[in-house]
Amino acid sequence: MNIVLRPATTNDLKKILDIVNHSILHTTANYSYDIQTLEVQTKWFEDKQAKNLPVVVADLDGEVVGFGSYGPFREKIGYQYTVEHSVYVVDTVIGKGIGSKLLTAIIRLAKEQGYHVMIGAIDADNAGSIAFHERFGFVATGTIREVGYKFDHWLDLVFMQLILV
Repeated sequence: MNIVLRPATTNDLKKILDIVNHSILHTTANYSYDIQTLEVQTKWFEDKQAKNLPVVVADLDGEVVGFGSYGPFREKIGYQYTVEHSVYVVDTVIGKGIGSKLLTAIIRLAKEQGYHVMIGAIDADNAGSIAFHERFGFVATGTIREVGYKFDHWLDLVFMQLILV
């Protein structure tokens, strides 16, 4: 398995969109209900580029099988050194180390850009993602109960943080 991590390009947006839409339709990793369009995904990518925020893709033999990124945790100036991240990997390669490579890369980039804290917001029922983040030193700092609603039930959200220094 030959995985290459690289900065995303506009040519990757269709595959990123497919990954995002799969998570919307089939998981609680993304609390959205409606699938996104290529136009929305393109705007997201352009916003990341304009703000010098990375989008890293995992390329497996020429096919994008995952991506990672981060953005502002909250917009107020006092949060300027804190980012919230996302890592998505296609189902067929989960557990093969691709998510670990992506998270390692975006943690390194966040440190290089001078950020102090990285936040992950994870559905409380996603024990695999919580354990995954703990392996990187993320600590659960709180649970917001019944803050989301999807697939006909209430969802709790766990906040996890990594201090990057």
